[in-house]
Amino acid sequence: MERVAIIGASMTQFGQRDAWLQELLAEAGQACLDDAGVSADEIDHLYLSNMASGEFEGQTGSMNYLAHDLAAMPSYTQRIDQTSSSGGAGVYAAYQSIASGASEMTLLVGGEKMTHCTTAEATDVIASITHRAEYKHGLTLPSFAGLTARLYLDQYDAPRESLGKVAVKNHKNGVHNPHAQFQKEVDLETVLESPIVADPLRLYDFCPITDGSAALLFCPESVAEQYTDDYAVVAGVGGATDTHVVHERADPTTMRGVVESSEIAYEMADMGPDDIDVAELHDMFTILEFLQSEDLGFFEKGEGWKAIEEGKTELDGEIPVNPSGGLKSKGHPLGASGVAQVYEIYKQVIGDADTQQLDADVGLACNVGGFGNCVITTILEGQ
Repeated sequence: MERVAIIGASMTQFGQRDAWLQELLAEAGQACLDDAGVSADEIDHLYLSNMASGEFEGQTGSMNYLAHDLAAMPSYTQRIDQTSSSGGAGVYAAYQSIASGASEMTLLVGGEKMTHCTTAEATDVIASITHRAEYKHGLTLPSFAGLTARLYLDQYDAPRESLGKVAVKNHKNGVHNPHAQFQKEVDLETVLESPIVADPLRLYDFCPITDGSAALLFCPESVAEQYTDDYAVVAGVGGATDTHVVHERADPTTMRGVVESSEIAYEMADMGPDDIDVAELHDMFTILEFLQSEDLGFFEKGEGWKAIEEGKTELDGEIPVNPSGGLKSKGHPLGASGVAQVYEIYKQVIGDADTQQLDADVGLACNVGGFGNCVITTILEGQ
């Protein structure tokens, strides 16, 4: 089977945008095609990663109006919804469309428009991810995060300050990301004194509500070589699920979807955690950076908090995590986030990350749906 390459990528400004979803998608899609030097009529498959355009905007059929706006007819279109891991699921689908031979040029665009809703309205849409048995008792993703954070801190004797240091690190990284929603540093005192949302987590332990879009262009490696010398290959990609009812898990501090999806991706890439130079993790809540870094094999179980204390996840550390600022600083437009994570890794491994550039040949992105209900792990390698 021929290797699958990425030859173009784009990302809009994340944050509060006046544009509606249709405009955001077209902005990212066209920018991606321009980046690759590919015309819209060359696209065979056009995939849209989006969780809730119907709920947020009352708009469905978004993949078809994107094909119209890009003049990409008669390409096959499909909308991919896998909750907050819709972007990663789109990456997996785009990879499969090329690897199977069904398409020779696949454009993936991910996006969400959320900021026009109140916080309560947006939270309720996102809470619909949870199981009905939990939702009817008022459980939301922030409450899961708070309960899990409390368990983790108690179980591994971790200081509350370690979670705050994740927010400090990612805000510091986001300063250098021109696409990030928040391009400002915060100090630990500000994080620890911000309003409580779900004890022990406070306001700065959570990512913001965000508008934005991102896009990637996939093709076989032989086709990539006709367009550019600067491309990345999908070395490994894997998807997995965990129990939908969170309290049924043997250990809520272990995300089996992360463990299983990464094992699939590592095996496919013939790599392991030590081969990863940079990682973009789904830090919708600060506690998730600890859980993922452990379940991906970067650190032993219960050691993730020590890694932040010892600087191992800083830009100059053992395994830089979220040099983009992560969801915490960059923002989290649900359907776009997983695509944007891979965009960041793509830029790193082709050496085009500008002020965020690290010495990275291999990078990993982990996109989490719900509270670990579904997960996609992707490994990219530069050429």
